[in-house]
Amino acid sequence: MATKPEKSKKQQYHVFSWKGKDNQGQPVKGELQALNLNLAKAQLRKQGITAEKIRKKTPAPFGLGEKKITTREITLFTRQLSTMIRAGVPLVQSLNVVAEGLENPAMQKIILNIRNEVADGNMLSMGLRKHPKYFDKLFCNLVEAGERSGSLDAMLDRVAIYKEKTDRIKAKIKKALYYPVAVMAIGVVVMLILLLKVVPQFESLFNSFNAELPMITQVVIDLSEFVQQWWWLIIGILVLTPILLIRSYKSSELFAYRVDALTLRLPVIGQIVRKSSIARFSRTLSTSFTSGVPLVESMAAAAGAAGNRVYSRAVFQARDNISVGQQLNFALKTTHVFPAMVTQMVSIGEESGSLDTMLDKVAGFYEEEVDDAVEGMTTLLEPIVVAVLGVMVGGLVLAMYLPIFKMGSLF
Repeated sequence: MATKPEKSKKQQYHVFSWKGKDNQGQPVKGELQALNLNLAKAQLRKQGITAEKIRKKTPAPFGLGEKKITTREITLFTRQLSTMIRAGVPLVQSLNVVAEGLENPAMQKIILNIRNEVADGNMLSMGLRKHPKYFDKLFCNLVEAGERSGSLDAMLDRVAIYKEKTDRIKAKIKKALYYPVAVMAIGVVVMLILLLKVVPQFESLFNSFNAELPMITQVVIDLSEFVQQWWWLIIGILVLTPILLIRSYKSSELFAYRVDALTLRLPVIGQIVRKSSIARFSRTLSTSFTSGVPLVESMAAAAGAAGNRVYSRAVFQARDNISVGQQLNFALKTTHVFPAMVTQMVSIGEESGSLDTMLDKVAGFYEEEVDDAVEGMTTLLEPIVVAVLGVMVGGLVLAMYLPIFKMGSLF
């Protein structure tokens, strides 16, 4: 009885680190990917390198010590690959050159894996799809459209521009949200240190006076005693609360939606997040629609890029309406989350056949709005945060020295 042939297993590439000398006898070192040690040595000989020491790198357990891949590195890779292809360098060689210039081993490993896929005869988009954590569906779809139309370099350039603009808007939002939170966190840490270490020293001094303390001083001393007794509970709450909130946000869609909806209602910050979501939606839809992706599929990508679940849900709702024949401007209007200016611009774009251009203008307008709003908020927050910290720390110091001032006035 004939046995069924076993399915061929995918060959596993390994990373090898090496040291050696080049054709001029100069010491060189680096890393490369190969199926085994002999093939790694053969690759080095082809490059004119005499290997003196070569060994297979073993990955750290649980990914410890592995440098995180940033969106900026993905954008830089896209830009470099576009430049190499436009210069006429073959795709496999372009991927090799880009990988050799990377400093992050994790990013280099991914690019070399993609290079191996392309070298095996697969499309670049297929290699990218095997790393969805770093190359999302929109990225892969646009690259595939560029491959099929024979304009891969132009499409990669368009993707790079898109990612640069969306990354810049994300950085603006992080700056707007993280700055006050970071400063206030430092203020809380300083207050805890003062209450735990400084106030008890003053308390022992005041006890030796046997005098009645001002009310503000007594309140601070009582607060210090509470912190000394329950410091472990306070620190536990301060540490665990953000962790639980973040985990709930990631695991519960309903909780995340309510948080995003609440964020939109916050003064100042809500307007920044709202404008950012509209800008990212418009930019993504413009880029994908210009690249030939069907509108319904483009809407799905734009919903994921909006960055706020309220807007994501609204875009999906609009997409469903479009799929049954409704115009985009009407579909957006029925969601009640897009301003009249957006729907009017979209309407003009649909009527004139220049929807991508109008969406690009909407994105540019709201990106500038976000820039102005973030700078205005930062300028406004700096004196407010300094004043709050001054009142917190200065009030505590004043409460400690007030009894000493009163004692001095008696003599």
